[in-house]
Amino acid sequence: MFPTASGYDRATTLFSPDGRLYQVEYAIETVRRGTLAVGIKSKDGVVLAVEEKARKLQVSDVTQKIFQIDDHIVVGAAGYIPDARAQVDHARFFAQSNRLIYDEPVDVEGVAKNLADMVQQFTQYAGVRPFGVALILAGVDKNGASLYQTDPSGTYIGYD
Repeated sequence: MFPTASGYDRATTLFSPDGRLYQVEYAIETVRRGTLAVGIKSKDGVVLAVEEKARKLQVSDVTQKIFQIDDHIVVGAAGYIPDARAQVDHARFFAQSNRLIYDEPVDVEGVAKNLADMVQQFTQYAGVRPFGVALILAGVDKNGASLYQTDPSGTYIGYD
């Protein structure tokens, strides 16, 4: 069935002879096949837009792809949306914990880094699979307008 993978695609922690993690590549392919998500940053703020394709008989909440993390941070998702919901719950907990401990809102980069660290752990341990979703984080914090992206490999990128 998978002649090129030769069994290296069965575990997330098993590298192929050429140094590839097939499960991570499959998760990235899930994002590519998902709907479009776009973030635009300007000096005055950020704009986030996602493509939502509702199907007949589908509850509209299921197709939601923009989520609020905190008063000043939103996330747009592309890929497998149940995975996005799990990451959004994690990000909300992180943001609220930061607010309770330090009595100030978390910065957008802090949320992006925390999410990327969590996502990366799902690429290296047995019994779990990589998340099949990429997130665009947008917000305005003490540093001004911010725009970040996370992907299934556990990397995050900031955009200027």
